[in-house]
Amino acid sequence: MAIRRFNRDGCTGCGICVAACPMDVLRLDELEGRVTVLYPEDCIACWGCESFCPQDCFDVSPERARGELPAPY
Repeated sequence: MAIRRFNRDGCTGCGICVAACPMDVLRLDELEGRVTVLYPEDCIACWGCESFCPQDCFDVSPERARGELPAPY
């Protein structure tokens, strides 16, 4: 899995990572007010979530997770 760590407890639910994800891997759980990694197998390790998260909740693998990139939704 390309997302090695996600600190859900540190998440403030700002949604910046959701907007930055080109593969629709992340979703905002509106009931809990936090992000959920819903489709980890679709992560292409673009590092958008890790780069833009103001709370530093993500640790993404330094290597691409797949040899071929899946089509975006």
